[in-house]
Amino acid sequence: MKIDQIEFISSSPSLQLCPKEDFPEFAFIGRSNVGKSSLINMLASRKSLAKVSGTPGKTRMLNHFRVLSRIPDPASRIPDPASRIPHAASFTWFLVDLPGYGFAKLSKSQNEKFEGLIHTYLQNRETLALTFLLIDSRLEPQKNDIEFMNWLGDHEVAFVILFTKTDKLSKTLLSNNLAAYQKALSAYWEELPRFILTSAETASGRNEVLDTIGEALVQIEKGD
Repeated sequence: MKIDQIEFISSSPSLQLCPKEDFPEFAFIGRSNVGKSSLINMLASRKSLAKVSGTPGKTRMLNHFRVLSRIPDPASRIPDPASRIPHAASFTWFLVDLPGYGFAKLSKSQNEKFEGLIHTYLQNRETLALTFLLIDSRLEPQKNDIEFMNWLGDHEVAFVILFTKTDKLSKTLLSNNLAAYQKALSAYWEELPRFILTSAETASGRNEVLDTIGEALVQIEKGD
């Protein structure tokens, strides 16, 4: 899938104030300092779409970006007359930058406020199609990451894990960290969540993330 246009629409302090347009939404969330803004900028091929801050935890609202994208049809593909999807399908959707979790410098009441905002959105936003959970590939399994994954599973929120900053460590260490996560999750999950390896620096994983969104958009268009 290719992005033709992306623009910031709004920052909402509550679910009720989110945009009213009925476009599918793809949310991005992760622990503080996971590299979410850098990854969003990489996906959009824009340097400053999402503001990158040296101070973690700056995202405090539900930030909506409207995206115009298309799925080019390979010239060699024979059109299917029964298909409801145009051969070069165009889609409009929202990329949603959610507040992170695990802000060590926030008070208990502030953390509870953001946690409530996140949970309300993820459980009640009817247009939410898929959530991308960002995990820092450099770290061993973190308790709050595992707990958040399990919360998503318990509440039947569809998600894909994006391991970030994979360019920052060796293949051996990356493999070891992934194995550690798989082991930690296997205690709770019969079927492990899907994951994609990404790097904002090298744009690794960009096509796979966008294609995942494209596949979901096609299924929504078909009514599946």
